[in-house]
Amino acid sequence: MSIGFAINLVRGGVLQALMMAAPLLLVGMLVGLIISIFQATTSIQEQTLTFVPKIAAILGALILFGPWIVMSMVQFTLRLFGRIPGLGG
Repeated sequence: MSIGFAINLVRGGVLQALMMAAPLLLVGMLVGLIISIFQATTSIQEQTLTFVPKIAAILGALILFGPWIVMSMVQFTLRLFGRIPGLGG
């Protein structure tokens, strides 16, 4: 296995992980921003107000994007397994 192949493999894995995490992170960030604006305008500084909506929103996003995340991971794994025969040298 060459260095270039290994770098491509690691780069593909990192990119896949970022693509799978991005929808959940973006939903969490958006909900956190909306709650922060709400807290700043109403002067309510309750800490539990930030966690419960974020958890609910991320759970909803996981339900919505879950099938896509799983299918994306399966396709990535199949591509990796498809490359195994070419590694023998």
